[in-house]
Amino acid sequence: MKQSLGAKTLLLPTPVWIVGTYDDAGKPNAAAVAWGGICCSKPPCVGVSLRAATYSHGNIVRRQAFTVNVPSVAQAKEADYFGLASGRDVDKFAATGLTPVKSELVDAPYIAEFPLVAECKLYKTVELGLHTQFVGEIVDVKADESVLDGDSANIELVKPFVYNTHRRVYYAIGDAIGPAFEMGKAIGD
Repeated sequence: MKQSLGAKTLLLPTPVWIVGTYDDAGKPNAAAVAWGGICCSKPPCVGVSLRAATYSHGNIVRRQAFTVNVPSVAQAKEADYFGLASGRDVDKFAATGLTPVKSELVDAPYIAEFPLVAECKLYKTVELGLHTQFVGEIVDVKADESVLDGDSANIELVKPFVYNTHRRVYYAIGDAIGPAFEMGKAIGD
């Protein structure tokens, strides 16, 4: 029997993404975001949700662009810091020693050391109570050569990690369990 837990953000897991933006002065900023995901395949889009009080929220509104940076487990400490500090108060890149790179395609920086990056132009904004969902059209995905498997990023090489909202703990992604769009074919045969 299932037990009711109430209306909570307990769906598991959530991604650990770092959203890159520029402020009015052109200073690069990065913020940890767990409320996000792919939301459309054509055009390719990603949605990230931020509270209006955040520094990155205003940056996205003004610049109409952002990047989604996927850190590896080796960068968990820096990714966590990006969620603890505010770009209003500190230069997060100086504090972490990570390198902002100016995108040639959108008005936002990406993080050189992170293995996977999506460059996004703002496509749509949706107000959702406490959060604003920014839908960004992905104009390019960049991946370090070291994580490529042919023409795609290999999850086992990227080594992303996820966030458990209830326990407030990060988890590495585990072993593959089988091929998608294949395993279920045995049902009903």
